[in-house]
Amino acid sequence: MDRRSFAIGAGAALAAPALQAQTPQNLQALPNGPVRIVVGFPPGGGTDTLARVLAPKLQEMWKLNVIVDNKAGAAGVLAAEHVAKQPGDGSTLLMAHINSHAIAPALNPKLSYNPETDFSPLTLVGVTPNLLIGNTSQTARTLPELIAACKAQPGQVTFGSSGPASAQHLALELFKHRAKVFALHIPYRGSGPLITDLIGGQVQYSFETMTAATPHVKSGKVIAIAQTRPKRSKAYPDVPTVAEAGLPDFDATTWYGLAGPKGMPAVMVKRMSEDIQRALALPDVQERLAQNGAEDGGGAPERFAEFMRAERSKYSALVKAAGIKIDS
Repeated sequence: MDRRSFAIGAGAALAAPALQAQTPQNLQALPNGPVRIVVGFPPGGGTDTLARVLAPKLQEMWKLNVIVDNKAGAAGVLAAEHVAKQPGDGSTLLMAHINSHAIAPALNPKLSYNPETDFSPLTLVGVTPNLLIGNTSQTARTLPELIAACKAQPGQVTFGSSGPASAQHLALELFKHRAKVFALHIPYRGSGPLITDLIGGQVQYSFETMTAATPHVKSGKVIAIAQTRPKRSKAYPDVPTVAEAGLPDFDATTWYGLAGPKGMPAVMVKRMSEDIQRALALPDVQERLAQNGAEDGGGAPERFAEFMRAERSKYSALVKAAGIKIDS
């Protein structure tokens, strides 16, 4: 996929729609009660972090309780399955994720939901690199050193992920395929427990989401070795990309966006999308996004739908080319 079609400037991507007057028609475009944002991972991960950044802003705009509801399991698939079954009344939203809406469909065409038809896309929240991180006891602290260690100790160097078929898992599989190495994948139930074990030395490395990894990199609890988008994130100008460090054209990202179940009224989709974009444009939200490397967010529902279609196509091609299996 040509990401340039989405890599619009922050001013355009996060430009807030004009503040709407609170007319009776506009008020009817909201649910009658509380709104749940379902997150498919435990607290402490990138998806959870961004949901909790947005929830209070939307609560203030909508004058409704906006609750983050963690339903962890199957790298976000269980949450997507849950939301797909909910009524399209706007009371349940999903923090849609690369796992649930691109990777899982590429690996398992027999999912219980259709990512194309069972959801109402609202807005892309952001795209982040994954960070290749290690615990501080590791001697391999550059990508060439890590590749050499994997070749010298096949199957003994450990990489954690937030679960099988997660973005971190696919980044690892792409790394193994491109570097021609064998390393041991250790899946967890989310980034929070993974990072706890990585800091504690139970696992050595991870291609972790930048959002989840950043606080621990900044505190010195883990080391950042490389980042996985083609260009360096503004949040990490001194950390090389995987491509720069020796594997050309390496590109493995994580992205997040808000969606509801199918059947949401068009007026509600429009209102919610515009309010999410307004929230993304707030200075303190932009600062939090920038700190975590989340870029290229915002835009209409159509843009988010097109983005997800392109991502599904990309990962279907990757899975086929690399021969990745769901249980690898």
